[in-house]
Amino acid sequence: MTLPAAGGEPALPAYDFELDHFQLEAIASLDAGRSVLVAAPTGSGKTVVAEHAVALAIAERRRIFYTTPIKALSNQKYGDLARRYGRERVGLLTGDNAINGDAPIVVMTTEVLRNMIYAGSPALRELSWVVLDEVHYLQDAYRGPVWEEVIIHAPPQVRLVCLSATVSNAQELADWIALVRGACDVVVETERPVRLENLFMAADRTAERLHLIPTLLDGRPNPEGRRFDAVAPRPRGRPGRPRSRFATPRRFEVVDELAGRDLVPALYFIFSRAACEDAVQACLTSGVRLTTPDERERVRAIAEEHTRGLPPGDLDVLGWGRWLSGLEAGVAAHHAGMVPPFKEAVEACFGEGLVKVVFATETLALGINMPARTVVIEKLTKYNGERHEALTPGEYTQLTRSAMRWCSGRPSSASRTSPPWPPAGASSCARRSGPRTTWRPTSCAATTRRRRSSSSTAPSPSTRPTGPSCSSSSGYGSGATCSPTCAKGCPCPPRGWPSCEPCAVGRARPGRLARSAAGRSRRPSPGSGRAP
Repeated sequence: MTLPAAGGEPALPAYDFELDHFQLEAIASLDAGRSVLVAAPTGSGKTVVAEHAVALAIAERRRIFYTTPIKALSNQKYGDLARRYGRERVGLLTGDNAINGDAPIVVMTTEVLRNMIYAGSPALRELSWVVLDEVHYLQDAYRGPVWEEVIIHAPPQVRLVCLSATVSNAQELADWIALVRGACDVVVETERPVRLENLFMAADRTAERLHLIPTLLDGRPNPEGRRFDAVAPRPRGRPGRPRSRFATPRRFEVVDELAGRDLVPALYFIFSRAACEDAVQACLTSGVRLTTPDERERVRAIAEEHTRGLPPGDLDVLGWGRWLSGLEAGVAAHHAGMVPPFKEAVEACFGEGLVKVVFATETLALGINMPARTVVIEKLTKYNGERHEALTPGEYTQLTRSAMRWCSGRPSSASRTSPPWPPAGASSCARRSGPRTTWRPTSCAATTRRRRSSSSTAPSPSTRPTGPSCSSSSGYGSGATCSPTCAKGCPCPPRGWPSCEPCAVGRARPGRLARSAAGRSRRPSPGSGRAP
């Protein structure tokens, strides 16, 4: 990429391919100085839009922050940008690393930016662009409010580049961003660059072979799949309930089947860290070997390079020998409980095609560039911290996106391995679910809003409109009703709140507002300034 001259007219970076219509449309919005929300399938080229925002920031002699949901994705984006622009111009800020934080381009997790905003960091003064990668994470029950707080509290001069592959209510989300930050264009692309084939796998208790059939035929559920729900009657005189003839295949059997059908490399999603480690050991115990001698030699070199900084005693505690045996066999685990050098080595080996199967938790689905020919989802339910729930269509699409990155010309596959036969609503990944607000008021957000409002030119309580027409510049705006007890010119609270947010913090213990709002199960309306 060639960067435009500082202070000159922003030039379109040079690419060796023709840009798609949606990329040109999004770039035009950036050149016009407007925020943009891009919703496009995985592998379609959303990153081109973010790279153009980087070029604009450098041309303006300003700064740009590239935010991601997880450290692994931040590390990967840091490497990509450092190779393109040079390490002296790119920084990284995560919980594990702090590299060149004063650089004009800084990659960070979204929580880091939220904390910088609340702390009033001087680094925000020269900030002109923020890229919110995986913005659909806004709907996450635990971390989603961070994205909302960044969008609302970021400095007024900051423009946003929001990227997502699985948001379906893009226009609604863009309308909310426009409400709290100003003009925001929405660009939607629906064409997938890689065809995704949905398959279903089940084991047969009466035979040694596995069944692998298409989930959909002509867009409708495959009628052949109903036989997987059939229950075989027990012979007379044998107690117990009748059980199905079909069951979930054992993990090493799935790996052997995929290797035999040339459907590797594969990502095998299991929603448990311990189960990922158990799956690797089961493959080793069953004698799975998917690598050649030359590949094993290269795997060992990569593993030693990434773990060079760990003392021998630490390696013994971390199970170095067992971990390396799995890598050399072509199988590995990847989850948040692993130390960064181990995870980075797995990612490097998988990226080079040396590790054929990675057993991973869902964190690996968050945009990390690990192209796979096949994605295996062991169950269509997962534990959300309170109970087991079925995967939403958006979550299914998010998990299978790595298969959409495969560009070998062959159809990619998403295999499911757990009966019962999935219903039509869950089996289709064509539908996508849109993010909904999970925000609840906190003392940090209130204090920041109070500090910012005290230094702004907000109208006094006597001149501020009240009732349904009340509209605050703070973003809590239209549809709110000002509290008659507020005498400090605080921003209007969303409808249904007990009092103005900053004032309440002065009277109550931190967290009181959050408990109060949650206790009444009140959710802000779309017009209240919170995300839809």
